[in-house]
Amino acid sequence: MIKEAMLYENLDNKRVACNLCSHRCTIAPGKRGFCMVRENREGRLYSLIYNTVSSEAVDPIEKKPLFHFYPGSFSYSLGTIGCNFRCKHCQNWRIARMNVDESRKYTMEMTPQEAVSRAIGSQAESISWTYNEPTIWHEYTYDSAKIAKDKGLATVYVTNGYITPEALKDISPYLDAFSVDIKGFTDKFYRDIASAKLEPVLEASKTAKELGLHIEVTTLIIPTYNDSENELHQLSRWVHDNLGPDTPLHFSRFQPYYKMTNVEPTPLKTLEKAHEIATQEGLRFVYIGNVPGNKYENTFCPECGKMLIKRGFFSIEKYDITSDKKCSACGASIPITGMGTEI
Repeated sequence: MIKEAMLYENLDNKRVACNLCSHRCTIAPGKRGFCMVRENREGRLYSLIYNTVSSEAVDPIEKKPLFHFYPGSFSYSLGTIGCNFRCKHCQNWRIARMNVDESRKYTMEMTPQEAVSRAIGSQAESISWTYNEPTIWHEYTYDSAKIAKDKGLATVYVTNGYITPEALKDISPYLDAFSVDIKGFTDKFYRDIASAKLEPVLEASKTAKELGLHIEVTTLIIPTYNDSENELHQLSRWVHDNLGPDTPLHFSRFQPYYKMTNVEPTPLKTLEKAHEIATQEGLRFVYIGNVPGNKYENTFCPECGKMLIKRGFFSIEKYDITSDKKCSACGASIPITGMGTEI
């Protein structure tokens, strides 16, 4: 189903300016934007994927990864096709790069009402737009989020952060959590690996914080590309200074994939060094991901050091935070959004 797009303006000669993502494409009649799912038809911009769903699952919220947002809960998760990045290491490249004209046999149609009904039926506490980039699905996620909030569900974006302030402010009344990838901390990395720029991601992350969204940051550390100690210091310092010392920062292990199969997996010592650097920069909740069993996938009290949340494989094995969100040992406040699962 196609639907007239939100957040665009008309230009001369029936061209349009799309103000949804930070590419801010100017699109001529008959052409599509960088995402390849928004098309100018005689001076009107349309989303070609309004109710197109490529993937759905009920995931642990920790898989997003969100460790301080309704810990131990499940999130009904769905995605569409297309993307506004061209990441060379994309884990979901088959849907991100799928041609919308050939997608019908690989996707299904699902109204926003049906998506919310499925979320409620799954007994999930939230609904997440993920797997590909939710920004380019704005019309659908906006309509779905309004219904979800009315039904008492929490709402989540798992995003590359390449969203304009206008679009983020538009959906923010109906959005609770913003799990954002800051993929590296240089323009060169963003240009060479993702065909994008760094600054819009940083600005969107600050805007999400200012709008009161729960925000957690993930950085996939790719050996020789974004793993220098200097870059990790800069990233960690920026998160501390702009998003706050209590912002969870997840360093994830890279695995060779898609167009980067020649790069080795991230050494554990690199991830642990990143953890050390972020802690030195004053961040209080730093995690290591994609390394099952690592102690830094657990949550520790930053005041007394007690383990408060012990995690297994995207599950919670121990939860020692009180109902008023304090450390059970020393009483320090622990920044958790929503009630966790007490075991």
